[in-house]
Amino acid sequence: MSARTALSADQRRAVLATPAGWLACGFGSGLTPVAQGTFGSLAALLPWLLLRELAWPIYALVLVLGFAIGVWACGVAGRALHVADHRSIVWDEFIGQWIALTPLLLPGFLPNGNPALGLGMLAGFALFRLFDVWKPGPISWLDRCVKGGLGVMLDDVLAGIFAAIVLAGLVYAAT
Repeated sequence: MSARTALSADQRRAVLATPAGWLACGFGSGLTPVAQGTFGSLAALLPWLLLRELAWPIYALVLVLGFAIGVWACGVAGRALHVADHRSIVWDEFIGQWIALTPLLLPGFLPNGNPALGLGMLAGFALFRLFDVWKPGPISWLDRCVKGGLGVMLDDVLAGIFAAIVLAGLVYAAT
């Protein structure tokens, strides 16, 4: 396994020694031996179920603060692991996934209690993973060219925006 995918015992101790490391690793969801990004995105769905109850401006504030804190936490974790964008760092998946699901919160799209909410979540999850793995156009450029905590966060934010645009179109077409 490469240094970007495997965690040595020393790396695991180093990253989990700080609150920044815990956050960057998605509270442990990024410590799975495979598919760390997928597990991070899945774990992000649980807090989203609570976050979706927030008023729109507060939800947006959570995204902005989560991004800013993520830049710091992912930078700290990358330095602790000696790998800038180690696969165990999944806070970027949390923020990207929450952005991808944003259309489900827009007034008139899917009110609370709508049985289609689960389908919308599944579609948002799948679309985010697609754009995060595929990395079309500007996403791959950001992934290659922007480094540190900012680079870790930015490509997933853009993948979340792409996924949100497609999800909004799908939800609009279905209603």
